[in-house]
Amino acid sequence: MANPQKTAHIVSHTHWDREWYLPYEKHHVRLVHLIDTLLDKLERDPQFRSFHLDGQTIILEDYLQVRPEQRDRLEKLIRQGRLIIGPWYILQDAFLTSGEANVRNLQIGHQDAKRFGQPAKIGYYPDTFGLAGQTPQLMRQAGIRNVFFGRGVKPTGFNNTVSDGGYESSFSELTWVGPDGSKVLGVLFANWYSNGNEVPKNEAEARAYWERKLADAEKYASTGELLFMNGCDHQPVQLDLPEAIRTARRLFPDVEFVHSSLPDYVRALEGAIDKELSSVYGELRSQRTDGWGTLVNTASSRVYLKQMNQLGQALLEKAAEPLAALASLHGGSYPHLLTYAWKTLMQNHPHDSICGCSVDEVHREMVTRFDKSRHVAESVIEASAAYVADRIDTTGFERFGSDARPVVVFNTTGTPRTGVVTIELDAERLYFRDGYTLEEAARKIKSLDLSGRVLVDERGALVECTAEDLGLQFGYDLPDDKFRQPYFCRRVKLVFEASDVPALGLRTYAWVRAANGAAASAPASTAAASTSASAPESAAPPSSALVSSLVAGDRALENEFLKVEVADDGSFALTDKATGRVFRDLGIYEDVGDIGNEYMFKQPEGEPPLTTKGLSARISVVENTPYRASLEIVHDWEIPASADERLEQEQRELVYYPYRKARRSKMKVPLTIRTVVRLERSGRGVEIESSFDNRAKDHRVRMLFPTDVAAETHNADSLFEIATRNNVPAPEWENPSYTQHQQAFVDVSGDGAGLTVANLGLNEYEVLRDGRNTIAVTLLRAVGELGDWGLFPTPEAQCLGECAARLKLIPHDGDGIRSGAYEQAYQFQAPWTVCQTGVHAGDIRPVYAPLRWTGEKLAFSSMKRNEQTGDLMLRWYNLSRDDAALTIAAAVPIASAYKSNILEEQVQPLAAQPSGEFALPVGPCEIVTVGLRA
Repeated sequence: MANPQKTAHIVSHTHWDREWYLPYEKHHVRLVHLIDTLLDKLERDPQFRSFHLDGQTIILEDYLQVRPEQRDRLEKLIRQGRLIIGPWYILQDAFLTSGEANVRNLQIGHQDAKRFGQPAKIGYYPDTFGLAGQTPQLMRQAGIRNVFFGRGVKPTGFNNTVSDGGYESSFSELTWVGPDGSKVLGVLFANWYSNGNEVPKNEAEARAYWERKLADAEKYASTGELLFMNGCDHQPVQLDLPEAIRTARRLFPDVEFVHSSLPDYVRALEGAIDKELSSVYGELRSQRTDGWGTLVNTASSRVYLKQMNQLGQALLEKAAEPLAALASLHGGSYPHLLTYAWKTLMQNHPHDSICGCSVDEVHREMVTRFDKSRHVAESVIEASAAYVADRIDTTGFERFGSDARPVVVFNTTGTPRTGVVTIELDAERLYFRDGYTLEEAARKIKSLDLSGRVLVDERGALVECTAEDLGLQFGYDLPDDKFRQPYFCRRVKLVFEASDVPALGLRTYAWVRAANGAAASAPASTAAASTSASAPESAAPPSSALVSSLVAGDRALENEFLKVEVADDGSFALTDKATGRVFRDLGIYEDVGDIGNEYMFKQPEGEPPLTTKGLSARISVVENTPYRASLEIVHDWEIPASADERLEQEQRELVYYPYRKARRSKMKVPLTIRTVVRLERSGRGVEIESSFDNRAKDHRVRMLFPTDVAAETHNADSLFEIATRNNVPAPEWENPSYTQHQQAFVDVSGDGAGLTVANLGLNEYEVLRDGRNTIAVTLLRAVGELGDWGLFPTPEAQCLGECAARLKLIPHDGDGIRSGAYEQAYQFQAPWTVCQTGVHAGDIRPVYAPLRWTGEKLAFSSMKRNEQTGDLMLRWYNLSRDDAALTIAAAVPIASAYKSNILEEQVQPLAAQPSGEFALPVGPCEIVTVGLRA
């Protein structure tokens, strides 16, 4: 008999959403039962060859949390290759998690898998809602040469209609090419990751089943190696699969049926490909579909989750890790707690979690996880900053007297930074251990004279600042070697401009008495004590003349670079003095109905948007200092209270959201929006804070920024990439909405002018096809159901209550990289760290950075320690499609340096230049990691 020409690879698996239409613990109970059953089956039946554990090692953690005694059984089966684990810690959403979060996910997944055996080198993205363009490069750097995925290109199946034409790929197998040229073998689940689910062992049923399934697979396959995924969401193990496979072999002798694994399938597929595969380039966002089923609007479901995630990621990768690394360079220990904090944060990163498309109980638990991760990060930040601050030589402030209070400002971004910072410092403390009664301590603290104090820099030059006396405060220390130490203190809030703080470094200031070597302070204002005077003769003069005010009238702000002018309706014009370009009608709010669900937005047909254009606003100056000024804009608005009654009927009848006919209610509720427009003295961008009490349901609120820049494409920050996207969708696109994902910013640029809109945790935007290339950023999307395969009410997804958002507008000359606009947008993501210290000797200079790097068109991404080797690991990525070069100079002893992959494995050594610097070329769009060994 001739050898079979077709092989049916049947892969047992379960796609395990930890939480979704049930809360985590209810899925957890089912998981424990599934793994118990699976272990028994694998041990009893050698013909049940293997099981794919969904590509995420957290399944092992979740199971062993309940069944720790089963670890040996698990490990034995993993080492035998019968349980396939990794390479991820969790299956994350690709567009709503940061580049560094994706890297930590691979790093931790590999580390955890190696404790049991080896991670599978399978790039597994079964149900990710689109894939970032740099995924091929991330995979190749992790030693993975393939990607298995279910969404992003045509054809596609299951709950999306199988395409009949206009394929982006001729086959379900394709070559996926990243922006740097990295290539991986892509395998699309064209008939979904359940196309081999519940295989019958009854002959009559099996014949009909396999006739249909084989035909469906062959419709897309490029070879005779056909993949059948035996499982689905939370699918129990099919225990009789060996018998069902024997039935299939009898019925179809010309097909070889194999109980296979994804690694075995990949090997067979690579050996069988004998024709040219289609190449697909860059992002996979379902651009060539009708646009209704892309799930892109999960980017705006429960915006509060995205904002908490942005903060959590920023605290870890942009503050805790670099500060802990800085402390470790001066003798501190690197905290292993960071892995725990990352794991806790990443438990919120699965697509059904961070996308905000689960039942309310799930997202309540997420808030707790965000808090837990943040608390660890904040503890690491506080301890690391204090450790470094205690080693700074602050003896230069001794001349100002014993009550000088030094303050250290840390810049944990990759470029020098100037900006306004805030710290609450203790002017004086009285510890209860020293025998004071509470009354005595309170009286003594309250009688403290705080007059005549000023802020100076490390040279003794005066720095303008606003000081607000916060009065008597309670506090406590938690020493490493003693019981807690409570105290009373007199606390003061200082706000000032920290100037030119070095990249990955620090600058030191001090709050001192003017009479002790500094100039006398100016009279205090009614709102706060504003310390402003000329510098002492011994101090170096300020680098530039001081500006008395940034307020240029009742409705205008102005500095050296920008001017903001607010109109009667609260919209404003922004003038870029460098280019002369004026951007008008900025900051108008738009409100529309939303009769969709947590997955997708649907505006009621025939209902135009409501906007604040022409709505009279209350405008006032709320901050006026030499270093920063702010205008407050208040809109008193009314909007529909909800959708009408038809929406509930359509939800109960499971009407697919594009076909719904519900409209907005005639009843109105108030929507008062407070907008603060803020300009700093050295700022090249304008910050915006928006806040309101949402009392309406079934609607979406956006802020509009017309660019009036002629351009057919725009740029958006994505994972390790500035993605260029079309303003107009492909011809197949039918959805009136063309919203998309962003990370730090979106930008429209043209000849001689551009506008970058940066955000904090606002992941959804749209470039409107309105003739003005208006950037619309979603601030709130309120809906009342989960959506997808049934009716799952989610009243908390209406996001009733207080909502807030922060953005920054950065105009430029049309080149966001060269002008520095993108770098400013990245710095906007990173929090400042400011801490108080004492006057003491130390081995760290008052202005200091351990490293210096140069690299045109490179963006700095992270600095951390490798917990196994102790090496200092730094990462950059090339923002451009051009070659670049990176040089690194160290102010600390470095024995050797090497180029690494994202798993922090050495790729090639780097030789030191005669200058002591290390240099290496960086290719177009390349992600480059460097290890430094002491």
